[in-house]
Amino acid sequence: MVKVYAIALVVGVLGLVVVIFGGSLAENLGRGDLDPGSKLGRPGRSVIGGLVGLGMAGMSAEFSPLDLEWPASLLLALIGAAAGAIWSFYGAGVAET
Repeated sequence: MVKVYAIALVVGVLGLVVVIFGGSLAENLGRGDLDPGSKLGRPGRSVIGGLVGLGMAGMSAEFSPLDLEWPASLLLALIGAAAGAIWSFYGAGVAET
């Protein structure tokens, strides 16, 4: 499962980098239509937040000094994914209003 969490974390961080750098590039060029954050919308940003949350929480649970079994690590990873997705969905919406 560590490989799954690592892949989710890498894909989520790459998505986050694309949204941040793409948004700043689009803003500097004055081309708001090129902004990947606005193209993805709130659901797309939630997927990126969920991937980052899944990867970070899963890796943290797997390498915990508590020596958790894999079902407990998976549950904690899913809780982290839900927290990341919810945070991205509602936190990103504040700037749009």
